[in-house]
Amino acid sequence: MIVEYSNRDGLRLTDPEDFRKFKVLLKGAFGTTRPYIDGLTFVDDDNALVGLEVVPALAGTAASVQWRTRFDEMVAAAAKHGWIDVDSNAIRAHVERQD
Repeated sequence: MIVEYSNRDGLRLTDPEDFRKFKVLLKGAFGTTRPYIDGLTFVDDDNALVGLEVVPALAGTAASVQWRTRFDEMVAAAAKHGWIDVDSNAIRAHVERQD
């Protein structure tokens, strides 16, 4: 599952059925700049917090009951590894960049 951002397309979800890999992909000439993106908070250049409500909203109609169950399972697994920020209600994601 990839939370993807570009200046052209904004924020969108790709690979919504891949619950094993979760990352943020910045597409475009951002370099090491951390753009302001509603629903994302950059921890540093390589990590961001993605609001737990953002992902299902981006999934849109793909967020069926079954999809939501699998997403909740992914969040529970991430919590076991300390990847959930309770204060901001967000999941930690690795940030990758693509020019």
